[in-house]
Amino acid sequence: MTQKDWLTEEFEKNRKKLQRFAVRMLGSRPEPEDALQEAWMRVGRAGTEGVENLGGWLTTIVARVCLDMLRSRGSRREVAEGDAPAPELGNPAATTDPEADLSLADSMGSALLVVLETLPPAERVAFVLHEMFDMTFEEIAPILGRSHAAARQLGSWARRRIQEGAPAVREEQARHREIVGAFLAASRDGNFEALMAALAPDVVFRADPRAVQTARAFNWGGRPELPEEARGPRAVAEALRGRARGVHHALVGGAAGAAVTQGTKTAGAWAFTIEEGKIVEIALTMDPDGLARLDVIVEQ
Repeated sequence: MTQKDWLTEEFEKNRKKLQRFAVRMLGSRPEPEDALQEAWMRVGRAGTEGVENLGGWLTTIVARVCLDMLRSRGSRREVAEGDAPAPELGNPAATTDPEADLSLADSMGSALLVVLETLPPAERVAFVLHEMFDMTFEEIAPILGRSHAAARQLGSWARRRIQEGAPAVREEQARHREIVGAFLAASRDGNFEALMAALAPDVVFRADPRAVQTARAFNWGGRPELPEEARGPRAVAEALRGRARGVHHALVGGAAGAAVTQGTKTAGAWAFTIEEGKIVEIALTMDPDGLARLDVIVEQ
């Protein structure tokens, strides 16, 4: 086996872990896969000489790629990331008591991915690497280009922001869950008017080729044809009427969604985008590779 073959094999062994990290950093968008491709190119250029912990080294490279991508997002809110503490956050050490830890552990469920979107890039990297991937701040500091103390401070600020932001996010998620639930119930019942009432005037539905093939093969919902795309409330309601039978509430990328299951396996994911109380986009994914890129948690 050549060095390149061995490195390819090791990268693939770590791919799921690296993908989970990239999704938490960048969200359920095309960017996580782009980040892994860029990381792989950097791995090939760097070589592995002197690397003792390959998994940690790969995570470090993906983290740097994600950090670069976050910083380059023009639409992201600009936040100063200097070493001086932000006044509104107070003393970072105040978040280390047991009650705060319990609050954080609770927030690290469904609300976390949404709250992470509000963090400045460096804080997000520090938090995810430390809290979710058990990296020390000594290991995180070089990734951020900061001192050990500064990296620890960024992690503390992130914990505080998440503690403060998670309750509001959970309230919004509860409202979104009700909207998704009403939509799914209307679909199951074939209630065309209720379906249309849940949809925004400019709503868009998209299904991947695997979902279209599944509908055709199993006469899904009593109708074999599922469009790859539908626009407007009437077209989307018609496309999805009767299709939600056997679909369960789920979190898709940290947001209210739905899932199709086969035993303990997720066979399909419905991702909803909701604005001002109306569904503006529905994306149905059944392709295994597409599902692997999504963070789907099915409600029990």
